[in-house]
Amino acid sequence: MTSRSSRSPLRVLGIDPGLTRCGVGVVDVAPDRSAQLVHVGVVRSDPGEPIEVRLALIAAGLRAVIEAHRPDVVAVERVFAQHNRQTVMGTAQASGIALLVAGERGLPAATHTPSEVKAAITGYGSADKRQVQTMVARVLRLDALPQPADAADALALALCHAWRGGTTAAAASGPLTPAQQAWADAERLSRR
Repeated sequence: MTSRSSRSPLRVLGIDPGLTRCGVGVVDVAPDRSAQLVHVGVVRSDPGEPIEVRLALIAAGLRAVIEAHRPDVVAVERVFAQHNRQTVMGTAQASGIALLVAGERGLPAATHTPSEVKAAITGYGSADKRQVQTMVARVLRLDALPQPADAADALALALCHAWRGGTTAAAASGPLTPAQQAWADAERLSRR
């Protein structure tokens, strides 16, 4: 892991876990919270393949992104309850692979819920996919909305992590806003 000064950007790899499409987004976030797109994409696996092959493909794809872009930290969407048990199981498995790959590389990793990400990016924890894509495009000064939605979600995760002062981001993001401080206090209290 590269040591960064408090004046240099924090490079965050955001991962939106999924078995068929695992979104990946890498951003550099400056101390003033401005951000620049480094990489965005999707790691895919064929639903017709055995689960062990699919997970190996996801791991290989994530390792390749880490090798190519050398992030300082990894942010992964936290698995949440869904009505479709098969979907939540696949998401949980892909999430575990993402955290494992980060651990293999000695990278700090954090998880954020979808509502945390939406609130950080749009100011509204129940924002829809289009609102998230629009704000990600605006923040990163993109000419078009990032596609597919998995890739946009990965970029949103990376931005959320950096802006919320997560692991290794505290030095790069400066002092917390009052809303960020309130959120951090609420999270700390919920862990007790």
